[in-house]
This record gives sequence, C-alpha cells and structure tokens, in this order.
Amino acid sequence: MLTLFNSLGKKMEVFTPVNAGVVNIFTCGPSVYQRAHIGNHRTFLFEDILVRYLEYSGYKVRRGMNFTDIEDKALIEAHKRKMPLAALTSANIETFLGEMKALRMKVPDYLPRASEHVDEALRIIDRLIEKGVAYRHGGNVYFDPLKFPGFGKIYGLDMTTWPARRVRFHRDTYNGLRWNRGDFILWHGCGTADRVCWDSSVGSGWPAWNIQDPSMVGHYFDETLSVYCGGIDNLIRHHDYSAAVLESIRPYPMAKFWLHGQHLFVNGRKMSKSTGNLLYTDELEKQGYNMEEIRFFLVYGHYRNRMNYRDRTMEERANLLRNIKKRIGAIGAVAGGKAETQGDAGLKLKEIFRIRMDDDLDVKGAVDGIGDILMKTYPDRLKAGEATSLMEAVKEIDGVLQVLL
Repeated sequence: MLTLFNSLGKKMEVFTPVNAGVVNIFTCGPSVYQRAHIGNHRTFLFEDILVRYLEYSGYKVRRGMNFTDIEDKALIEAHKRKMPLAALTSANIETFLGEMKALRMKVPDYLPRASEHVDEALRIIDRLIEKGVAYRHGGNVYFDPLKFPGFGKIYGLDMTTWPARRVRFHRDTYNGLRWNRGDFILWHGCGTADRVCWDSSVGSGWPAWNIQDPSMVGHYFDETLSVYCGGIDNLIRHHDYSAAVLESIRPYPMAKFWLHGQHLFVNGRKMSKSTGNLLYTDELEKQGYNMEEIRFFLVYGHYRNRMNYRDRTMEERANLLRNIKKRIGAIGAVAGGKAETQGDAGLKLKEIFRIRMDDDLDVKGAVDGIGDILMKTYPDRLKAGEATSLMEAVKEIDGVLQVLL
C-alpha cells in the first residue's frame, strides 16, 4: 500500500484519501513573473508522478493548480519592462503550458489565476475581519497568527518564541528561507504609483500572495483536500499562512497530507536569478537532449532529496534512459504486436515497480528495479508471448513515468 511522508507531523503515513470517490489535490503552481526554469519543473513533475501513480493505483483524481499572477515580484518586473502586468504574466503562462505538454505532464482539471479570484479573496478577508483574526492598518489588511490556534503546525513552528509586541510584514515574499515572526499581509492598499488595483470594502488595493491560494482552493474544493503539494520553499511560511487563513473560516482542515519537493541545484548551488545559473528546457534541447530525457533527469531520484544538475550527470542519465529504451525496443520487436501473453515476466516487472513507488514515490528505485530486470532479459531468448507480457507491463508503467515508450 502507498505510504507518503506527511510534512504535517513529519512522518510516513499510509495514504488514505479523504473522499473514497475522488482524490482531491491542490498543487502550488508557478509564480509567473518570470519563466519557469528546470528547478520549478522538477516540482511540477514530482506532482505529475503523484497524480499518475494514484490513477495507476485505481484512484480517480481531481487536481487544481494555480497561477500566481499578482504579487510584488510580478508588479516590479512589469514596471521594469514597461509593460502591462497581464501581458507579462499571460506570456509566461502560455510558455509554461507549452512546456507542460512537451514534458508530458497531465494538465490539471483547474488552472485558476489569482487575478480571476479577487472577489473570493475579499470575501475571505471580510470574514476574517469579522472574526477578529485579521485587521486593517494603514490601508492594508493583516492576519494575526496569535489569533489562530495551532499556527505553524505544518512546519512545526515553536510559537513560544513568537514576539509579544506586534510586528507587521508588508511584502508578499522576503529573500531567504526564514520565518517572519509577526502579522502577515492579506491585502495591499494601493499607493499613487500602483497601476493594478481593485476597489473593495477594505479600500483600493490588491490581494496578497497568502490570501490567493485559499481563495482558489475554497472556490473549487468544498472539503478537506487529500493532498496539498509544493516546493520545499513553501514549507517556510506560505503553506502555514494559507492553512491558517482557510481554516479560520472553515470548520475542517485544509489538507490531510502535505508533500514538499526538494530543490534542484546547479553545480552545487541553488538556482537563482542573482547567481545567474537558471537553466531552461530549451537550453538543454540545444545541447542535444529531448524532452523525454529532460523529464527523466528531473524525475529520476526521490522528490524529498536534493538534486544537483551537472552536465556529466545529465549525460549519464540520458544514456541510461537510451539504453533502457533500446532494450525495450528489442523486446517489442520479439513481441511483434500479435502474440498472446505468456508467463509472469510482466507481473514481476509491475511488482517491483509497485513496491518502490509505494515507498513514498521512490522513482529512482522503481526505474533501477525495472531497468535491472529488462537489461538482464535477452530478447533472443524470449518467446513472443513472454515479450508481450513484458511490453504490456512496460506500457502500464509508462503511464506513470512517461519516458519509456
């Protein structure tokens, strides 16, 4: 049975969905002030593997993923480029959707943009103010974490160190992975220079990042999510902020399982604009890799382990995939597409795949296990029915991996 590491509680747990009829999942999508790099795609691919494996295991899945198209960084970038915010974010969204397709990611059922759900954000803010959990100050609206019992439960925050005096944090995001110990912003009041503003009951302004996800989750899902996913950065502040906001107005948890994917480094350094080491899919294509090989590089590991990109590592993994595909092609030639299944070779392949994937989505272990079986299988010694058994298993497995056929 599938076990997953739940960030809420910091332990492995047997996966059971909240709703037996459908597994509801929400995954943090890209901040579209810039184009998604391969580190971003690593997170989205781990989430794609999760969805596909749940479906492989017999579950029906309903997934939402948001586009963060209103935030400090997007406004600054649009101003710097002297272009409308919507033009900037829409272009990046279009590029992202194209790369999703090229990387063989399943398109989520819902792809809301934060800018389309401002009314929902305002409704939540009004209710939070009514409850006394949020308050207005200087044209902005802030959330007081001390008014929410259990704040910081996903990260495991020690609230005894929280400052007694009131401190307010005005920005959506701050550089570095650190906790902002104080009240976080829900609504930015517009200044005279701001070009993107909405009129509202709390004044002219725009929704802060940490109200956006709750507004979209609340719009599409009316029960506790089975799984909420994101990158490891979201474990600091953002997911606890989102849960505190939504759980303040709904009498049930935001999500049962919280999963977080680790960073992708480049030559030992975290990818960032400031260090100039961002890598994009088209740059790898120019080096001769196809999108299957890029997908394989990004999923071949464990989502909770940090991954490091090096040119040599990329080449090694591409060659590994090429060799496995070559062997699959040879087995397929023996099968010929007509023979009836014979023997249990395919069952053994699916067994090792399930064992490894049930262990917290161990893709590397799964690939190594099935790769070992395939590479020790000599096509010229197979009967056509045995080859068919293997090929049918490979086809099922590749419904998850999306790199073998």
